[in-house]
Amino acid sequence: MWLFWLLTALTCRVQAKAVFAHFMVTNSENYTLADWESDISLAVTAHIDAFALNIAVGDTANSQLANAFTAADSLDFKLFISFDYAGNGAWSQDEVYDILSEYIDLDAYYITDDQPLVSTFEGPANAADWTYLKEYFNCMFIPDWSSLGAKAALELGTADGLFSWAAWPWGDTEMNTYTDASYIQYLDDLPYMMAVSPWFFTNLPGYNKNWLWRGDHLWYERWNQVLFLDPPFVEIISWNDYGESHYIGPLRDYAFAAFSIGEAPYNYADEMPHDGWRAFLPYMIDLYKEGTATITQEGIVAWYRVNPKTACDTGDTSGNTASELQLEFEPYDIVDDEIMYSALLGSTADVTVTVGDTELTGAWTSTPDGGIGIYHGSVSFSGLTGDVTVVLSRDGASLATVAGKAITSDCTDDIENWNAWVGSALSSATVSATPALSVSDQVCVNGTGWENFEGICGFACEYGYCPVSACTCNLMGAQKTAPNATGVEGYPIAGEDASYDGLCSYDCNHGYCPPSACSTVSAALSTPTVSDFTLPRHRYGSIPAPASLVHNLQYHLHTKLCRPNSHGPPFSLAFSGRYYGGSSPTPVKK
Repeated sequence: MWLFWLLTALTCRVQAKAVFAHFMVTNSENYTLADWESDISLAVTAHIDAFALNIAVGDTANSQLANAFTAADSLDFKLFISFDYAGNGAWSQDEVYDILSEYIDLDAYYITDDQPLVSTFEGPANAADWTYLKEYFNCMFIPDWSSLGAKAALELGTADGLFSWAAWPWGDTEMNTYTDASYIQYLDDLPYMMAVSPWFFTNLPGYNKNWLWRGDHLWYERWNQVLFLDPPFVEIISWNDYGESHYIGPLRDYAFAAFSIGEAPYNYADEMPHDGWRAFLPYMIDLYKEGTATITQEGIVAWYRVNPKTACDTGDTSGNTASELQLEFEPYDIVDDEIMYSALLGSTADVTVTVGDTELTGAWTSTPDGGIGIYHGSVSFSGLTGDVTVVLSRDGASLATVAGKAITSDCTDDIENWNAWVGSALSSATVSATPALSVSDQVCVNGTGWENFEGICGFACEYGYCPVSACTCNLMGAQKTAPNATGVEGYPIAGEDASYDGLCSYDCNHGYCPPSACSTVSAALSTPTVSDFTLPRHRYGSIPAPASLVHNLQYHLHTKLCRPNSHGPPFSLAFSGRYYGGSSPTPVKK
């Protein structure tokens, strides 16, 4: 009997996966109880498990916490507190104690592994406060201390896990998972909270914020990366941060205070809904949490900017930001004039896009393995303006139509709006389609790597060998049959380091041995002092730093803080393991 109870107790303590949405409480100051109930109902429909309630010290909107917990309790939804140490300054230990004392024991407070979850936005200087707070409240503490990076954050000794704010790509590149990999390495078996975000644009001079990060295909890409990395927690940034354009919740005109307080040149969220980004969340969240999901209703989501990228003044917006020690670009150099679309389908279908009087035949750039799941693609609208219509059809019959906002060269105050318009439409017909393989039985079938790793990662990842320390997996699927093993032993070329080792071993053995990275002759390897996966950086607006400099994590300072001299940590990654011969790869299954 004692063994039964022991096994039962251990089973109960298995950490269930969960998806949260970052909720800016400061934007809820004018909410009624009905508004909270509305937002929570939408989150429940999207299969989101909880709101992470971001609260800044001294914010009068914090009085809304009572309404939030009342609404959550009535709708069987969960909430947890995320203390913002950047917005209005640091929280004192006593202030945190008072807030947690009031809410942490409520039924609607989120519990994981028998402990209430607490998070932060920044605040590593106050890490010592959490020694007492954790002991008193028996909470699981998973802060965002991205300004330090994983290694230094863990060395503070109080975090039970870590949340990384790195959710956006650099420059004109697509999103990679190198920052995630560094966290996973240092956390070892501790929980990692992975950030997912659809967009980023802010123009709030009052907060010293005015930049754009590329978001064109980000919402689709990042969820595929979640499936591959399989973290215990995912946090969507955000539900309602309108000032940074990454909201997935509804627009509320009485929640737009950031635009006046932040001295925005115009309200770039007005009439720019993002609700469509929630349309396929039930499927993706179920796929992430359960490994499988069933499609009962097909549909399509489309998003795009409503101004051609060189139509009007940039508004002094930069692509990337020197405040994050990044090399800056003109914003029009990092985004494309494209209409992006994703479709949730039980079998292949066609997509047609019309801009004004011009009809464009869409194509899928990515399709789900086995044909069931999310398809993705885009078409260029360069040189075109007018009303936008996106039609999903099969065998000539329309399934769903998105009637979008017009693309125009007439900009508000002659300033580009770098925000996205998002729309969605679902088919009226019901279907029942489930992918043949669970995610746990899938491997990477499409991947890439930074610079010199692009080719060797692209080859290896296609056949399931996709080490997260060196490569980014773009798509999961059934194991493919690799080219026959040749018996050729591959090594990194002279002067490279062990990050190439496993990839060269695998690739050369299967017939791909590019001389720019790999050789069949063993050579002395270098000992890297920085990561191979660094990016060019700016140091407070000076000349571009060499690419060999340590990469600053793409850590974003929101609300009311801008620290142009903030420094990130050394970006250290585990080396990829060496692959030793054989006729089949060592797939990375999740």
